[in-house]
Amino acid sequence: MSSVQNTAKVIDGKEASARLKDGIAKAVADLKERHKVTPGLATVLVGDDPASHVYVASKQKTAIELGMTSFQHDLPANTSQEELLTLVKKLNADPKVHGILVQMPLPKHIDQVKVITAIDPAKDVDGLHPESVGRLVAGADTLVSCTPLGCLMLLKDTLGDLAGKNAVVIGRSILVGKPVALLLLNENCTVTVAHSRTKDLPAVCRTADIIVAAVGKLEMVRGDWIKPGATVIDVGINPLPSTDGKRRLRGDVNYAEASQVASAITPVPGGVGPMTIACLMVNTLKACCLQNKIADVAVPTKLPARKN
Repeated sequence: MSSVQNTAKVIDGKEASARLKDGIAKAVADLKERHKVTPGLATVLVGDDPASHVYVASKQKTAIELGMTSFQHDLPANTSQEELLTLVKKLNADPKVHGILVQMPLPKHIDQVKVITAIDPAKDVDGLHPESVGRLVAGADTLVSCTPLGCLMLLKDTLGDLAGKNAVVIGRSILVGKPVALLLLNENCTVTVAHSRTKDLPAVCRTADIIVAAVGKLEMVRGDWIKPGATVIDVGINPLPSTDGKRRLRGDVNYAEASQVASAITPVPGGVGPMTIACLMVNTLKACCLQNKIADVAVPTKLPARKN
């Protein structure tokens, strides 16, 4: 029998997010028709960061496309912390706003932690409030950070039941690494969280049935780090130098090498990224239903089946 591994299956985040958004749109239409409620997402952007403007515009566009209401708040870079907190308090009290997303990073003079904790946990569609994180640790139902939730949906769509699988999460940030690890633990995986001080990281990775790379280091994970047949989720978004003004991205995994060893892998771009925005819409829909005590609308908890 040949030991040569076929090229890995590409986990297409664009196709997966399209399926998820289709499910969300149907649920939003049902919610509006039967309960006369429209989910509302408020985005708050402080400053002039070009990438943040692109991300927020995409979130607003997607919300509208799915039948939701988008409330846009673009503030100048010199906005004070008190002014921002006042806006958050106003949005907390607005019954038409079911989800609040304050785009990160914020200007240096604003304390991000204070802003995050000021958001009503019931409207915390970014899943970053300490109460949201605490509920995730406890294994309770909660609004989960969007990128980790997208990673989990892709893994379950690709592999089915994750119970008993060895997972290595590279990176321990509160944005991705820690919540991904908790989600995988809740799926009964055996989870190792690796980081900059992990000894012999390549050897640790070779034990994994699942690798989630979220460190922000260009192509750090090489092909010979990967156990043959493993599934690789690449969360990294690393810009490459540009000579023509076009934005090019690569992940934390050397895709060319890894795709010859893994059984399935997400590309960058086109993998986890599209799922992040779709999961934000899931959270907004879920938050709307919870706030209105509506239990008979089908909020997607996994990717809908592919159409034949």
